[in-house]
Amino acid sequence: MEPLANQECEACSPTATKLDDQEIHELLPEISSWQLVVIDAIPHLKRVYRFKNFADALSFTNRVGELAESVGHHPSILTEWGRVTVEWWSHEIGGLHKTDFILAARTDQAFA
Repeated sequence: MEPLANQECEACSPTATKLDDQEIHELLPEISSWQLVVIDAIPHLKRVYRFKNFADALSFTNRVGELAESVGHHPSILTEWGRVTVEWWSHEIGGLHKTDFILAARTDQAFA
């Protein structure tokens, strides 16, 4: 099976199908550093990345922003001194889509 980060992202639209619980739990091991969190009854993928300083955290934030812009799908990003918290979910469908998992894997690549 092709690694998630290498798979094609699909544009998410209001008619896209949310992943069900089984599909989510099948994909989670492929992004093992990410947590599944539920906020306002909507599942999100969340990860905190650690850095030596604010400048490195900001540089990473910009890389994630460029990734998001390139596919037209945008996470929540909180940049602080020494850490960046990233959350992916599909706003339009109020849940998770496979694209969220692909972008989580690509975010890990941007960190590497």
